[in-house]
Amino acid sequence: MANACSRVTQKTTKMSGVLKPLTFEVINECKTTKARTGRMLLIHHHVNTPVFMPVGTQGTLKGLLPQQLEELDCQIMLSNTYHLGTRPGPEILKKAGGLHKFMNWKRALLTDSGGFQMVSLLKLAEITEEGVKFSSPYDGSECMLTPEHSIEIQNAIGADIIMQLDDVVASTTTGPRVEEAMHRTTRWLDRCLSAHQRPTEQSVFPIVQGALNPDLRTQSATKQSKREVNGFAVGGLSGGESKQDFWKMVHLSTDILPKDKPRYLMGVGFAVDLVVCSALGIDMFDCVFPSRTARFGCALVRSGQLSLRQRIYKHDRRPIDENCDCSTCKTYTRAYLHHLVTVETVACHALTVHNIAFQLKLMKDIQSSIEKQNFPEFIREFMLTVYPDRNYPEWIVKALGAVNVELS
Repeated sequence: MANACSRVTQKTTKMSGVLKPLTFEVINECKTTKARTGRMLLIHHHVNTPVFMPVGTQGTLKGLLPQQLEELDCQIMLSNTYHLGTRPGPEILKKAGGLHKFMNWKRALLTDSGGFQMVSLLKLAEITEEGVKFSSPYDGSECMLTPEHSIEIQNAIGADIIMQLDDVVASTTTGPRVEEAMHRTTRWLDRCLSAHQRPTEQSVFPIVQGALNPDLRTQSATKQSKREVNGFAVGGLSGGESKQDFWKMVHLSTDILPKDKPRYLMGVGFAVDLVVCSALGIDMFDCVFPSRTARFGCALVRSGQLSLRQRIYKHDRRPIDENCDCSTCKTYTRAYLHHLVTVETVACHALTVHNIAFQLKLMKDIQSSIEKQNFPEFIREFMLTVYPDRNYPEWIVKALGAVNVELS
């Protein structure tokens, strides 16, 4: 069935006579919020939105095989240009026929440009107008990542959606550096678009920057929107800023970005954030959180997390979630997983299966509620599950209030 879907998708994108690497259709719009459902048709597969994309930095999700992601009906996953460009390198990926064939993944791929490493590896990086000079965390060797080189690597990787190289600053940065980074990001976008060698197969997404400055965010979103591209990303958030600042920048960005193109909020994956930001008009999300928290023995449920290391689960014969259909919940008890977590590697695998299934099920439930025009009710029920005492964080109340949803 998966191969048939892929063939249908590829045929559909060619129907106009000009091969388009991405077409996007808004299918349903919430009458209360800015949420919508959509369908992206990509070269390798279709993607229903809003969507959560698991992160497989090195071309693999830690703890899962690509075929297991297919079994969970994951339609698109993310990998990282900087890390893949360093190891195994673009030449090996070219010889393999791209990352899809290298990892035997038949569905859609998105690659991060490497810009985030400017923040996460800042002690190893020097940023100039030319690009970013890195000292490799693997062997200490120097690497210059320019917009052109980032696109060259991503062309070799062959992902369906590729990101421009952006000048990323920590979200809490203030002063002239923020404006410098915002304008440089637009200049680098134009260099990325000029360098792109596979425009009929891969879509370059611009990235909106501007940290927490509303004027700079507005400028960036407006400037990026003028480019002829197939989708947009909102970057530079989820980096330690207050939630009050976070939601306002998301809300501002989606007000400006075109309504007929998908909008991707980078690095966001907590369940509450997925619900709120879907209401604010975001279509795509990614985060390492589900797989990372699994490695610490934590399972995701609608009310939050279960830390299965705790002794209260020693004799608990229930599954993680009685309403979950994943293989972990069908097969293993909390007691058994408590026995394994942080000791046996199989526990990381079992919890990752569940946590990814949880994220994907949450997004399907969001989609379904938008289609049925009961998304506001879904939001209220979801938040009441997370906050049964109704002590909702102020940022959630204000963010949802901005799109006409009142929490009672």
